[in-house]
Amino acid sequence: MTAITNNDSMWHNRNYLRLLAAQIISLIGTGVSSVCLALLAYNLAGDSAGMVLSIAFAIKMVAYIGLAPVFGAIAHRLPKQKTLIILDIARALMFLCLPFVTQVWQVYGLMFAINACSAGFSPLFQSTLPTVLPNKHQYATALSLSRMAYDLEQIISPILVALLLTIIQFKLLFTLDAATFIISAGLILCCSLPKRARAPAPPTKISLNSLTQGITNYLGKPTLKALWFAYLAAASASAMVLVNTVVYVHDILQGNQTQTALALMVVGLGSMLVALRLPKLLDKYTPQHFHWLGLTIICGSFFMGALTPGWIGFSCVCFAMGAGMSFIQTSAGLIITKACDTNNEDTGPYFAAHFSLTHFWWLITYLMAGISVKLFGVSSGYLIMASLSIISFIIYAILTHQQHSRAL
Repeated sequence: MTAITNNDSMWHNRNYLRLLAAQIISLIGTGVSSVCLALLAYNLAGDSAGMVLSIAFAIKMVAYIGLAPVFGAIAHRLPKQKTLIILDIARALMFLCLPFVTQVWQVYGLMFAINACSAGFSPLFQSTLPTVLPNKHQYATALSLSRMAYDLEQIISPILVALLLTIIQFKLLFTLDAATFIISAGLILCCSLPKRARAPAPPTKISLNSLTQGITNYLGKPTLKALWFAYLAAASASAMVLVNTVVYVHDILQGNQTQTALALMVVGLGSMLVALRLPKLLDKYTPQHFHWLGLTIICGSFFMGALTPGWIGFSCVCFAMGAGMSFIQTSAGLIITKACDTNNEDTGPYFAAHFSLTHFWWLITYLMAGISVKLFGVSSGYLIMASLSIISFIIYAILTHQQHSRAL
């Protein structure tokens, strides 16, 4: 496939458009399933639904952390297109099983299996984008669109579920989830993915060393190690937003469910505006410039949140949190691809390692965000999460300083 140089021609790239459509459709299915899973948990466990969901999402993180390196170790052996299709179909079949669940342990089992497939799908999907969009500006734009799709899903999915529940039962929505993954698989099947020339990898047996090799290689690259620690601040902001926005709105602002949704929409708005603007800025500045900006904004947002401001102040905190996360996360794919291009390495294992390592931060921050606010209150919770962001800032500063020293 001929490399495309015209920045606008990515919209004429059928392979990319199909991949983007597949991502958006599967994201809608994932978002709808999150809401339906909460309803299913309440149906099965009543007042204990919160505990069921917390365990279910912990299982999700464990699946991501534990299995992404496995897929990373065998990624170079797998045909990307066929593997993506198989993983989509497997998730569709498992979603079809959810309406028949009658026990909590069955929810846990299916949650692990579904997210085991996601642990393989997500990094493998990300690693296909550079093959269809070799132009740096196009790839940066595609990463921003992926980020925007994620933010829009968080806003649209709850609204879509609310509308659909007026005409059908929530268990039937799992069939809709399954359909989105089948459509996604069909779109990927229609793609013609070019192959990138890579240095041939020597045949190796799958062992503990081979499973951890991707993570070792990832952390062995200074730029990627710094990126990982920057993600600690992004994960802290994300966890605080997802876990405690409802607590803040109800307990501090005496708001309701609609106002909680509006607060989350403000977070998504901040993230989307940054994602829209960033591709052009990345033509002039390095991603590290925006990492510094994101880290600074997140730290400041936590300290502002600790003051427990009113609606205007809290809206500013939400917007800043979204912008700060997007400054760090949107350019991650560019950094990983650039780090691999030096030695002409396959990006698949590095995206898998990135997926696994960053979700390790989310596992920690989800737990800390919930426990800190539960034990010490909202204001102290913000300060505790701010301490994680400051640690992220300091370590990132040390690592980037070491990089500059080596370069000099």
